[in-house]
Amino acid sequence: MTTPSHRRRSRPRRHTAPLAAVAVAAVALVVSLAVAFRPGGGTNDVPDAAKAVSGARTSAPPTPGTPSPSGSPSPSASSASPTAGASASHSATATATASKAAQAKTTTATAPKTSTTGSLAGRIRPGTTYRGVATSYDSNGDGACLFGPSSDVMNAAMNTTDYETAKACGAFVAVHAGGKSITVRITNECPAPCQPGQLDLSQQAFAKLAPLSAGRIAITWNLVSPATAGTISIRYKTGSSQYWCGIQAIGHRNPLARLEVRTGGGWTRLERTGYNYFLSEHGAGCGAAIRLTDIYGQRLTVDGIAVKPNVVQSTSAQFARH
Repeated sequence: MTTPSHRRRSRPRRHTAPLAAVAVAAVALVVSLAVAFRPGGGTNDVPDAAKAVSGARTSAPPTPGTPSPSGSPSPSASSASPTAGASASHSATATATASKAAQAKTTTATAPKTSTTGSLAGRIRPGTTYRGVATSYDSNGDGACLFGPSSDVMNAAMNTTDYETAKACGAFVAVHAGGKSITVRITNECPAPCQPGQLDLSQQAFAKLAPLSAGRIAITWNLVSPATAGTISIRYKTGSSQYWCGIQAIGHRNPLARLEVRTGGGWTRLERTGYNYFLSEHGAGCGAAIRLTDIYGQRLTVDGIAVKPNVVQSTSAQFARH
């Protein structure tokens, strides 16, 4: 039989559950009212899970991508935040969206601001006027570019700065002085004391601008792409073989930016020397197809050029006029 003392202790237990439920409900009501009326409260709060996703987006390193050709603005990582904030169950989608947005943002920021021409041209660029002085020398068309003697007397030597390790070789420039203009081809380098902007013209070219007795005249000059031009020729340097070769392009209308040879792995770019040959130090691509690129980005592929040292071999290719 149950004693009275046990019954007294059992009564409070029967009333504990209802009292606890009432207390919990009251606390929940107070908390709900506080959240609803506090500044920035309500249903617009971002859940902690969504905040964690947003933090991962901003701290994760961006993945490099292919530069955007248009350069148009790309969505930023922050634009994906509302997606993550809408529901914690969408956190995976939000993370993927943020990753793409961060990648696009990095691509836009690192995309080249210059045109293709700007990235391939050296110091001598299309649409740019250069100022300097002109002097004259007795030229036969040969010089540092190693094109060889020529019957074309309208040529010039470029100062070392603008010669830029033979990048100027073969370029055609229009020279202006005293209301007169001529066009010359760069075939040589003019070392110090020639200054940046200076051209050392053949005597025949100088005489079309001023008397040779003038000695030194002020000029402006700019790059041109002549209307008339023959076709490009290729020459292998003396000593070339299947184990080592030097390749030179002659007669190109526009300045040459790159010379590549076909190898087993595709195209291999050769380094240009100051004497205007592109070298394959270990023979890769010697005798194979040759790809030429001008400063405007046009590519020409030449096949069937055998390794014949110091022999000028003609092609049917030529760059377009600009």
